Amino acid sequence: MRLAGKVAIITGAARGIGRACAERFLQEGAKVVIADIDGADLAKTATELDRPSSLLAVETDVTRRAEVGRAVTAAVERFGRLDIMLNNAGIARKQDFLDIAEQDFDDVIGVNLKGAFFGAQAAARQMIAQGQGGVIINMSSINALLANPNLATYAMSKGGMNQLTAVAAVALAPHQIRVVGIGPGTILTEMVKTAIFSSDEARHAVLSRTPIGRCGEPSEIASAATFLASDDASYMTGQTIYPDGGRLVLNYTVPVEDGEKR
Repeated sequence: MRLAGKVAIITGAARGIGRACAERFLQEGAKVVIADIDGADLAKTATELDRPSSLLAVETDVTRRAEVGRAVTAAVERFGRLDIMLNNAGIARKQDFLDIAEQDFDDVIGVNLKGAFFGAQAAARQMIAQGQGGVIINMSSINALLANPNLATYAMSKGGMNQLTAVAAVALAPHQIRVVGIGPGTILTEMVKTAIFSSDEARHAVLSRTPIGRCGEPSEIASAATFLASDDASYMTGQTIYPDGGRLVLNYTVPVEDGEKR
């Protein structure tokens, strides 16, 4: 029960990594506010997690500062405090670099980077008011460091998020607030299936660059988030860690047989 007595907000928690983190945080003893713009899926997730005394669902558009603030207020009103903020909400659009429209750019940067900034600000203000520190976790990506032109807006947003993690860590250290990031590799979520695994060729390309030979599971990222949110990571701030199956350290491709399940 590494998070016993803690209160967490997780954005983008209706499905995928966010949902897995919510489930794990609850298992570790935290009280959790799940936030997502998709109200129907959010309500479904809350019902399936079935922890009414420890769980609150708040429909939230993270691109709206007021709505992020409302989620923080809801957490405090229901559970009395806020200790952990996990800025997980994110979208990706697979597009040719020259086809990216202004609205595409604004949409992705708005959710992935501006939303995380609003979350960090709102959480930090509450944590400072409480006077007992806290943890802010930003969900980045290996694409913050890799140049994938087909995911240009996503990569740019995650590169900015890494810098958000760094500058916020320095700014908030005097208040005993740690700010850390997680940069997953290819994780089997719905977003990956639609934006990245769009063909057998695309899947082959990803696995040929993943030494461990498979994609990750949302639960494996939830394990990393639990560690960073806990006192086990008490001397970590400003860093982004990369659970990626070895992809970032590889400088060549590994063979993948056609039809092989890896």
